[in-house]
Amino acid sequence: MTGRPLKDRSWYPYAVAACIGVVLFVLLTRLGSVWQGLKTFIGFFTPVILGCVIAYIVNPLAKLYRRLLFSRISKPSRQSFFANLLAFITVILFLVFALMMLIPQLIDSVYTFIENLDGYVESLNSMLEAWGLSSSLDLQKLISSSENLLDTVTTYIRDNIKGILSSSAQAGKSLVNWAIAFMLSIYLLADKERLKSGGSRFLRAIMKPDRYDRAVVFLRRCDFILSRYIVFNLLDSLIVGIVTAVFMTILGMPYAGLVSFVVAITNLIPTFGPIIGLVIGGIILVLVKPWYALAFIVFSLVLQLVDSYLLKPKLFGDSLGVSGLWILIGIIVGGRMFGIVGILLAIPAVAILDFLYATYLLPWLEARRGKPHTEEETAAEGDPGPGDRAAQ
Repeated sequence: MTGRPLKDRSWYPYAVAACIGVVLFVLLTRLGSVWQGLKTFIGFFTPVILGCVIAYIVNPLAKLYRRLLFSRISKPSRQSFFANLLAFITVILFLVFALMMLIPQLIDSVYTFIENLDGYVESLNSMLEAWGLSSSLDLQKLISSSENLLDTVTTYIRDNIKGILSSSAQAGKSLVNWAIAFMLSIYLLADKERLKSGGSRFLRAIMKPDRYDRAVVFLRRCDFILSRYIVFNLLDSLIVGIVTAVFMTILGMPYAGLVSFVVAITNLIPTFGPIIGLVIGGIILVLVKPWYALAFIVFSLVLQLVDSYLLKPKLFGDSLGVSGLWILIGIIVGGRMFGIVGILLAIPAVAILDFLYATYLLPWLEARRGKPHTEEETAAEGDPGPGDRAAQ
């Protein structure tokens, strides 16, 4: 009796099941506390996580530079060094250029808005009167002049100084975290090959060869989906923002820099983002001239049609092709669980889950049934086969 392994004893499975049940019960009854504790623990590693994200986003640009500009250098370490350096310089120059273009536009937009506030209020009141809504919403009583607006802002600042200081401290903390993360991303990208080698060695040590091969295939597929989505989504948003700025500049619309920046940022959000950018831009422009807002809305709708049916398919191809229903469900669930990050990563997350289902889960379920689904059966049912879904 004493020589039998512990896992072979009759009571062992029941003990394990009881322990798992107790753990699940505690987790479910204290889910809020567990989640808050988990968020606090992860918060300690915020700069590290942000550094990994920055390094992951910059890595495709570094690989491009290495292949196009530094492939003739004999030593791979020097290739990586110069490619990484040029990639980070490019990112820094782009951010500086964007800020130099955006900040003056923002300041000028604020000054212009304050100077013309009376005219904006009168125009909006005229629109409300034309629509029969002036009795329910009298903007002239709410704010009658720029001086009243400044008084309102001053009063708000005085009454909420503690909250403003707390928000400022939190913003300063976030800025420090981003600065640390950016510096850390440089080291992470420089040590990329060693980190990959160490991770591969660790997986080999804990997995059997066949499982290791499947894990490598899965990780490579995830990397392909995620990197392709991030890079081309950023490129797509940049193109949409530039085209919007050119259109507004040609028509002489105000706030071209501000509105195009908002459109580019909101375009990163799948499905609902373009609508948010259209509404914000329309509200800003309708205060100046209603026909500006009408022209902007019509142009944005046409641009989104071109972007959805021509530009995005050209950039993404079929590598991220998943059902629109699953994308919508992923956006809703991801947004409720992880906020804006969950919304931004909903499409690649759904694509990865679809790949897992088609490549691993579905064949495993069919193997348990004892009879794999044939291509003829799949075609007869009108459902794409695992191979087709994995290709998506």
